[in-house]
Amino acid sequence: MRYKPMFDELFSGMHKVIVGQDEVIRQILVAMLCESNALLEGYPGLAKTLAVKTLAQLMDMNFSRIQNTPDLMPSDVTGTYILTEEHGKREFKFQPGPVFANIVLADEINRATPKTQSALLEAMQEKQVTVGNQTFALELPFFVLATQNPIEQEGTYPLPEAQADRFLLKINVGYPTPDEERKIVDLYSGEAFDKKLRVMATKSQFLHLQQATRQVPIANDIKQRAIDIVLATRAKKDLIQYGASPRASIGLVLAGKARALIEGRNHVSLEDIKAMAYPVLRHRIILNFEAERKGLKQDDIIKEIVDKK
Repeated sequence: MRYKPMFDELFSGMHKVIVGQDEVIRQILVAMLCESNALLEGYPGLAKTLAVKTLAQLMDMNFSRIQNTPDLMPSDVTGTYILTEEHGKREFKFQPGPVFANIVLADEINRATPKTQSALLEAMQEKQVTVGNQTFALELPFFVLATQNPIEQEGTYPLPEAQADRFLLKINVGYPTPDEERKIVDLYSGEAFDKKLRVMATKSQFLHLQQATRQVPIANDIKQRAIDIVLATRAKKDLIQYGASPRASIGLVLAGKARALIEGRNHVSLEDIKAMAYPVLRHRIILNFEAERKGLKQDDIIKEIVDKK
């Protein structure tokens, strides 16, 4: 319960800039509390970039943005060695790339080539970058929050399953309600307002919150329900070609703990597990031809599994 006021303040700070999108903000926070990465998918203009940038401001974290394009090179992401001259002496000096930040927003990640996409893999998984024969540790906390649009697929490179699996959550960003859209128009079409935000949490406080997340208790029967949901994705051969891996079981339990912490509860409930099953699993299951023929989406099948568990 003692952390809830801090999260309430974070949400109120976000609402000075972002109208609605509470579930999206909550799920981004869940990924960050689990020391993991998130993939945000939604149509252009739904404040995906703005939400991530605002969160970074509220938590006083270094923010960098990578606009992915087909001609983006891996060195444009990780950094490279440049020749410098000091006191008449020449030497190669490492120039860090945009991946050296606390929150890295990889905008339209599916527009980058597979070689460039894979440059983020080591950073996402190992929290380090290797350039040449040298390895550089990234400052903690570190997160990659990537966005992709479900439209304009021409000239894109879909994320390989192995890389998609590195994202703890795939967050669907939907359209605002009519009332929310009216508020957005009022906020951004009126007089210019000061977007300077007060810092709500420091990096060290957030690192403490990450430790607190792992300490949230979960009953054995709830943990088993989470595992059963993941196992069911492998057993449902009539609609799913490939089910989720054990990484999904770990992710679902951790995400449930983070959601409980945000909601101010001192234990994980079944509701936490069921709510987080969708973003944890939707990018980890591959549907077969039969499911596609019926026009089913990943969320439809997850709902069917969750309702039975």
